[in-house]
Amino acid sequence: MTGLDKQTIRDIDAHGKRVLVRVDFNVPMHDGEISDDTRIRAAVPTIEALRAQGARVVLMSHLGRPDGAVVEGLRLAPVAVHLSELIGVPVTTVRDCIGSEADSAVAALEPGDVLLLENLRFHSAEEANDPDFAASLAKLGDVYVNDAFGTAHRAHASTEGVAHLLPAVAGLLMEREISIMGGALTDPEHPFVAVVGGKKVSDKIGVLKNLIGKADHLLIGGAMANTFLRAQGYKMGLSFVEATSVSTARAILSEASHAGTVIHLPVDLVVASHLSSSVETFIVGVGMVPDNTMAFDIGPATTERYADIIRSATTVIWNGPMGVFEMEPFAAGTIGIAQALVQVNGTTIVGGGDSVAALEACGHADSVTHVSTGGGAALEFLEGIELPGVAVLRDRAGTTTH
Repeated sequence: MTGLDKQTIRDIDAHGKRVLVRVDFNVPMHDGEISDDTRIRAAVPTIEALRAQGARVVLMSHLGRPDGAVVEGLRLAPVAVHLSELIGVPVTTVRDCIGSEADSAVAALEPGDVLLLENLRFHSAEEANDPDFAASLAKLGDVYVNDAFGTAHRAHASTEGVAHLLPAVAGLLMEREISIMGGALTDPEHPFVAVVGGKKVSDKIGVLKNLIGKADHLLIGGAMANTFLRAQGYKMGLSFVEATSVSTARAILSEASHAGTVIHLPVDLVVASHLSSSVETFIVGVGMVPDNTMAFDIGPATTERYADIIRSATTVIWNGPMGVFEMEPFAAGTIGIAQALVQVNGTTIVGGGDSVAALEACGHADSVTHVSTGGGAALEFLEGIELPGVAVLRDRAGTTTH
């Protein structure tokens, strides 16, 4: 699926209309303060484009996991204040996302005004995709826009249910997410390199299988590399190995060799007796992991080898860190990947929460083509899974795919 398959806000006349926009303002907060406003800033182009059209903009989002109860610390008022600073106009708030107060607030909107409804997940009906709840939301708009890629993999009332009740199109962020990642998967410029890390092979089976035959090179790191190394017969000491996935790893290696995708595994590892920021570390070749140690990062030779492959690429997708990058002794592999990524003369895409956090920690978030705002959604998209919040939007022919 590419962005061209679905209608966007460019295909509608929003002047004077109530445009109900699902955004992803699920941002990290500490003591009532927003600690990372990336997702809020990512929604601004869509909001400003709708305001420029003279739309009456009604935003809806979730925040945190209130599990169907009103949690005062998870109200969206601080987000509205921050958004108003970003767009330069007041953003009105209400104490609920449905009901008489929300109805009145929407009715009072003038063209160009912006309203942010209260946390959707204060209602358990949101995650249950309850049709009555979806109908209550839908009556607040004339048109529905989904700009929340980060929640598009969930069939919730605000992401899927409402889209059956109103003309439904994609926002600019949603369009960008799908166009760039979809283009990389369906028609990449070669050489195409995919870097996949993380802990468990079982979490990434779908991604790996979807990339085989598409990517020229597949670089594997993180603890999941341990399982692949075990599949090749190497002893891994006390390292985390997903025993139930060893045969799967072996099958993936075989499938890749037949499909023309070269899988690269670590040639050296950073090991230690336990996980600690002050532990003594050792660099060992694969097959040389001492019995009483664990691998927590790819080694320097592997990092340089991976970096060389990345720098020679024209398209790169990165999903998952190379080690326990949150701890300095085990961060070098991930940092090396991030530094190589910004030297690529081509399209570079980073998807998945841990990869994005690693990129930001290295100070390179602004130096790649696209940083996805979706964690689980990005993962499922890379697996080739159709996202419910995208499938339900109107396609270019004017019909809707369910």
